[in-house]
Amino acid sequence: MTSITLAKANAIIEAAFAKAKDAGLKPLSVVVLDAGGHVTAFQKQDGSSMMRFEIASGKAFGALAVGMGSRKLEAFAKERPHFMEGLSGVTGGKVVPVPGGVLVRAGGQIVGAVGTTGDTSDNDELAAIAGIVAAGFEADGG
Repeated sequence: MTSITLAKANAIIEAAFAKAKDAGLKPLSVVVLDAGGHVTAFQKQDGSSMMRFEIASGKAFGALAVGMGSRKLEAFAKERPHFMEGLSGVTGGKVVPVPGGVLVRAGGQIVGAVGTTGDTSDNDELAAIAGIVAAGFEADGG
């Protein structure tokens, strides 16, 4: 199984920041987690507000926890709020079920996740996907 090296994680972040600059987005914070939910890399742009690490991590962690991008997790949370409440409880409140958490796949296998925050959730997701694809991985955000 392929893993996300530090170099690849940094490439994801760099490309996500480049997408943010090109699109004129607000300052972003981006975290890359490995398949086990451990932080491989995190960076925040100048001007990012506090708690962005926790938000970005929560988006990526939630995607890994249920094996779906956080956009789907958001819809799932609306359909089954009791499940989301339970998931939040067992994870100690780590899950943030809004777009911006994107699974990273290599050859169809989940190798990690990227969480992005700072602009609208839709724009966060676009930046995450751009970073993942630029680093040579498959993005699974939906």
